[in-house]
Amino acid sequence: MLRAGALGDLVFALPALDALRDAYPDAEIVLLGKPWMAELLCERPSPVDRVVPVPVARGVGAPADAVEDARALDAFFAAMRDLRFDLALQLHGGGRHSNPFVLKLRARVTAGMRAADAPALDRTMPYVYQQNERLRLLEAVALVGAIPVTLAPRLAVTPRDLAEADAVVPPSAAPLVVLQPGSSDARRRWPPEQFALLGDALVTAGAVVAINGTRDEADLVRTIHGAMQREAIDLAGRLSLAGLAGLLSRARVVVSNDTGPLFLAEAVGAATVGIFWLTNLAMDGSLFRTRHRYALATRVACPVCGRLQIDERCEHDPSFVAEVTVDEVLAPALELLASDATFRRK
Repeated sequence: MLRAGALGDLVFALPALDALRDAYPDAEIVLLGKPWMAELLCERPSPVDRVVPVPVARGVGAPADAVEDARALDAFFAAMRDLRFDLALQLHGGGRHSNPFVLKLRARVTAGMRAADAPALDRTMPYVYQQNERLRLLEAVALVGAIPVTLAPRLAVTPRDLAEADAVVPPSAAPLVVLQPGSSDARRRWPPEQFALLGDALVTAGAVVAINGTRDEADLVRTIHGAMQREAIDLAGRLSLAGLAGLLSRARVVVSNDTGPLFLAEAVGAATVGIFWLTNLAMDGSLFRTRHRYALATRVACPVCGRLQIDERCEHDPSFVAEVTVDEVLAPALELLASDATFRRK
């Protein structure tokens, strides 16, 4: 299976992987992905038997203008052809770049998604951009007889995950709330001053608040931490992805922009409040509402140039979710915080 994207892309694919494992219990499932996927899934129970990192390839986990290493790609395809795949599934976008990539594997059967500008595989489904990604991938694996066994993403949490998390944020009797203020897309970022106000309100409600971010997001986390009037934990760069999975599994609620850790939180059993922009909710949002809520911004035009942004993107990067109020996020967070803990997945 080719799925060489970001954290959210892997989480979205988990129900499809479960369906594949159920349909082909004796198969070896090889995920062609990113190096960090190999690290995350190593020694972790999952439908994936092994991860093979994909070299830099234009449009396949790398920008369309990325500099490729021809020797590395030739060696990769030679090694993959030696494996003699019975089935190669293209689950990495519309296929303009990824379908030719999959065809080079020379599998006995190829299947997956196909946009209008992509070459055909043996079995294809049309790639329509505005579709929930979880359901899209389940529809794609149905091309090869894999019937859904779950709609919810599930990622096992290991003792090692929990040990790393406990060393950074010791367990407490108070409920833990994790804030995730970063995002690779600036337009999806809720303003830091609003995260700070939210954090103060949650601490006042009795929660321990931790603000997560990567090392590259340290300034953003520090800004929010410094703006808060109440005590909070700065987690920027302090946890590996596995450790973050352990921490999120302990959280009563995770409040996040539309970004990978939000979806990881759902997969490890936390309740979530996602802050979404319009069409991103339909494509990325959880399929369930008992323990997963959202605050929605409905802006359709760029606040800088006024151009409509539904089917195109201008060159500006203002926040498209800044209009979401603190109360619109706080209310569902408090409701989930007060929910009966027996609803939590063990």
